[in-house]
Amino acid sequence: MQRKAYVPGLAALLAALVTGCTAGEGTEGSGIESKAGAAQASAAPPGKYRTLLEPCGAVETSTLKDLLPGVVTLPEEQQQKVLRGTAAVTYDTDRRVACSWKGDSPDASHQLRVDFERVVSYDPAVSDDDRAQEVFLKKQGDTSVPIATAPAETGQEAEGDADASPSTGQSPSGAGESRPAGEAGGESDSTPKPGASTDTAAGAEASSTPATPPGSPSGGPSGEGLEPRVLNELGDAAFLDDVLGRAGSTAQRRTVSVVFRTSNVIVTVVYGEQPALSTEVPDAKELQEKAQSLARQLAEQFDE
Repeated sequence: MQRKAYVPGLAALLAALVTGCTAGEGTEGSGIESKAGAAQASAAPPGKYRTLLEPCGAVETSTLKDLLPGVVTLPEEQQQKVLRGTAAVTYDTDRRVACSWKGDSPDASHQLRVDFERVVSYDPAVSDDDRAQEVFLKKQGDTSVPIATAPAETGQEAEGDADASPSTGQSPSGAGESRPAGEAGGESDSTPKPGASTDTAAGAEASSTPATPPGSPSGGPSGEGLEPRVLNELGDAAFLDDVLGRAGSTAQRRTVSVVFRTSNVIVTVVYGEQPALSTEVPDAKELQEKAQSLARQLAEQFDE
C-alpha cells in the first residue's frame, strides 16, 4: 500500500518540474519576440511607391498637342516622332526618370519636360516620406517661391534692420540667382537667369516708385496671383515657379515649373515658351494654367 501511495507523489513531482521548465522557456521566448517587435515598430515606414510611371507615356497625346501647338502642323510621321518624346538617360529607372518634348511653329517654340524622382531614406529612423519632403523643400529653396517661416516675436520686426527683406527662399543676391525647378545640376542651363529689375544705384525718384511685389515673375503681371507661389490641393505639397529671361540675343523665354510631392515621389513639370518675335512676351497665365493642368493629370495617375 505504501508503494502505491509513493508512485502518484513521484508523478506529481515530475509533472511540476516539467511545467516549470516549459513556463520558463515560454517567458524567455516571449521576451525575445517582444524586443524584436519593439525594434520593428521603431523603424520608419517605407514610402507608398516602389516604382515610377514611364514618363514618355505618362502624358496623353491630346495634352501634348495642346502644349506643343506647332506639332499639329507637321506631317504625320514627324508628329509621331515629336510626340514620342526623348527619354532622359538614367542609371536606375526605379529611382529617377524623365522625358522631354519640343515643338516649333512659325510663332513660337514650346518645350516640355516631366521628371519623376522616387526618394528612399536609408536612415531607419527617417521615413521615405520625410526624406522626400526634405528634398522637396530643397528644390523650393532653389527657386523664388517663398518658404513659410515661424512668425517673428511682437516688436522684433520693428526693431530689426530696416533693410531686411521678406523671406522669399532666394539667395542674398536676389532673384537673379533662382533657376527653374527641376533643372538637373549637371545639365546645361540655356535659360539666362533673370536679373534685378531695378538699379540699386537709382536716384530718389526711382526709390519713390512702388516696388514690384516680392516673388512676382519678371515681366509678368503683378497683383493677379501669378507670382511664384505655394500651390494647394496638389499632392502632399506643391509650388509653382515662373521665370522670364532672354533665351538669346532677341526673343524672351518664359519657363513655368510646377513641382509636387506625393508620398515619396517628387514630380516636376517644366513648360516653356519662346516667341519668334522679340517684341512679344509669353503669356504667364496661359503657361501656368497648362502646366498646372498637366501636373494634376500626373497626380491622378500616381493615385490610381
